[in-house]
Amino acid sequence: MDALEAILTRRSIRTYKPQPIPEELITRMLEAAMSAPSAGNEQPWHFVVIKERQLLDAIPKFHPYAHMLHGAPAAILVCGDERLEKHKGFWTQDCAAATGNLLLAAHALGLGAVWVGVYPHTERVALFRDHLGIPEHVIPFSLVPLGYADEHQQPEKRYNPARVHHNRWLTR
Repeated sequence: MDALEAILTRRSIRTYKPQPIPEELITRMLEAAMSAPSAGNEQPWHFVVIKERQLLDAIPKFHPYAHMLHGAPAAILVCGDERLEKHKGFWTQDCAAATGNLLLAAHALGLGAVWVGVYPHTERVALFRDHLGIPEHVIPFSLVPLGYADEHQQPEKRYNPARVHHNRWLTR
C-alpha cells in the first residue's frame, strides 16, 4: 500500500478479532511513529505498549471513550516527555504527528486502530499515570487501541474546496 492510499483509506476501527499482534508489527508501528517530524528534531516521545488483558480492560473504567479496549489485543499509549523538550509547548504537535504515523502504519500493516484522546484532560492524564506507573514529567497524550479489524469502514471523500484559501482568506 503506498502512502497516499494509506492516508485516503485509513478509517477508525473500534472492533477487533481476538488474534494477537506479532511483536514485529508492533515494532514496525513504533518505528513509523518515531519517524514523525518533531520541532527541532527533539523527539519528545515515549510509548507504552499495553498487552496485558487486565490493564486493557481497566482503562474503560476511567476513560469514557475507550470501550473498544475490551476487544483489542493491544494498545499503544503515546506520551510526551517535558524533559526532552527543546522548544517549549511543541511536544503536543510532535506527539500528534507520531500518533498519526502510528495510525497510518497500523492500516498499512493490515491492522485496525483508532485515536483515543487523553491530553489535555487532566483527570485522564493523572489516571493513566497512576494506572501505568508513568512519571510526572511524562504526559500521556493519546491512546491507540490496535487489532485485526472485525469491521469494515468505507473510505470517505473529505476534500472540501470551501476550506481551501489561496494567498489570502477570502469569503466566498
